[in-house]
Amino acid sequence: MDSTYIIPAVLILIALFFIYSYNRLVSMRNMADKAYSNIDTLLQKRFDLVPNLVSTVKGYMEHEREVLEAVTRARTQWLNASDIKENAGADQTAERAIKSLFAVAENYPDLKANQNFMMLQEELAGIENKIAYARQRYNRTVMALNTMVQRFPTNLIARLFNFETRDYFAVESEQARSAPEVDMQGGESK
Repeated sequence: MDSTYIIPAVLILIALFFIYSYNRLVSMRNMADKAYSNIDTLLQKRFDLVPNLVSTVKGYMEHEREVLEAVTRARTQWLNASDIKENAGADQTAERAIKSLFAVAENYPDLKANQNFMMLQEELAGIENKIAYARQRYNRTVMALNTMVQRFPTNLIARLFNFETRDYFAVESEQARSAPEVDMQGGESK
């Protein structure tokens, strides 16, 4: 074979690899943005339910004000979050506050029988499951993007066009990482 064909063929292959890698990085970045947006949408749904939940519970739990305030503070923290870490922290705070709210609600049989409360509790449970799935999807997408940004030779293209690794939607506190303790005597988990 003549070298006049080999050099252009190699250059064409390099250009095709470059284009393919760049387009793949763009796709991965867009998928990560979309996955994060899905989490944000679900968190918005959850927090839209909070005022309804608080107003339903308020009449029954007047002396449990700190639990209600914790739920409201969690919503405010989420609204003020500016990045993935703050958003994840607000999500974690809200999850704890809502769990506390439902745990305290166990002490109020009339509240547990209230149709609005039962409907909100069921809707929140569904949203929590969707949030968990959305977090997993986001983290899988971020892992794939981060791998492409860090792996040779796509890391050269990533560096050239300022593609950066992303943070995972992660649990921050040690308490949230540890398994809950179950007291078989009292029947409550801690």
